[in-house]
Amino acid sequence: MRKNSVKNTRINEEVMRELSNIIREKVKDPRISPIVSVLSVEVAPDLKTAKAYISVLGSEEDLHKTMEGLKASAGFIRRELAHELNLRNTPDITFCADTSIAYGVKMSKLIDEVNKDLPPEETEE
Repeated sequence: MRKNSVKNTRINEEVMRELSNIIREKVKDPRISPIVSVLSVEVAPDLKTAKAYISVLGSEEDLHKTMEGLKASAGFIRRELAHELNLRNTPDITFCADTSIAYGVKMSKLIDEVNKDLPPEETEE
């Protein structure tokens, strides 16, 4: 199976959907923030490994605690994923912190500050 095939894309989406449900409803680790998003999942073509990109709304400390909690409960999450999905192999999940949303918000604020300091443009008459 190729990496960008239709089958692999469907598997990525289904794993992402189930993974987000498992984290939201079944994982009871107090370190995991209640506002966690699974942004994307990349399952290897051989279905042995997967990378899950996680975003957390909050501070850097919340992100680190959530990542620790997810890594600690990776075995439980994998078992629940195996119960929910009918795949030949259940992938080992590697959780990666995705800070692209926070970076985008920071850049937007910086652009707004720069635009606020500029004088208003004069209209031509």
